[in-house]
Amino acid sequence: MNETIWQSDAVHRQRAGPGQRAHILGLKACHMGQPLGQCLHIISVAPQALAGCSEVDSMTEAVAGESFLLGCISCKLREEVEASTSVFWYFKPAGEEEFVQIFLYNNPISIILHEDFKDRLEWQGTKGTDDVQIGAIMIHNVTFNDTGTYRCVFERTLSLPLDDEHVTVTKDVELSVVAVANRELTAVISEIMMYVLIVTLQLWLIGVLIYCYKKIWAENEAREARKALKAQNKGVDLKDTCDGVHLE
Repeated sequence: MNETIWQSDAVHRQRAGPGQRAHILGLKACHMGQPLGQCLHIISVAPQALAGCSEVDSMTEAVAGESFLLGCISCKLREEVEASTSVFWYFKPAGEEEFVQIFLYNNPISIILHEDFKDRLEWQGTKGTDDVQIGAIMIHNVTFNDTGTYRCVFERTLSLPLDDEHVTVTKDVELSVVAVANRELTAVISEIMMYVLIVTLQLWLIGVLIYCYKKIWAENEAREARKALKAQNKGVDLKDTCDGVHLE
């Protein structure tokens, strides 16, 4: 469940503006099962790209032994307002009651704060600016002990004309770890439809070949019949000519 805490009514009145679509597309690519290198490349090549910002929910199922992208996006309501943001990640293991802090990002510094995640967390959010809107992190070599609730907290200071305003945005991600990736229903349906389409096209092609073969066979039979009839008519004409000849 996502929770957003606004500490000023002035912030509520800000309107949506352009954001960083390149980062968002990278997150979507990871979510749709694209190769990890490809989606990370999309995220990293355009940290300053400006487009419509969209808050995409993180995936919630990781595969043991692989890498997993924990997505967390908090769009500013107005892009033209300058801001400085720090991102904190917390983790609550399954069955536990308390969160522990595991990661901190304050441009350009990223720090792993828990020994269980040592050398396994990597910042994949907005880079090169204090105005962070993408707070994603990558978990490498996922284990079953990583199952639990992850909390992403944006601490954002907006530079407004009258005074700075502080905004806190909190998002939770419930992560489960499985031994083998479960295929999504849409992927299964798509594969079934693909095979149905292939079989249908093959049957159609076989039908067309049979039709063409029968048509060619019929044309050959008709041609041979015409040849036979023509030869028969020619023989009759020769016989009629010979009928008028009399020997002395």
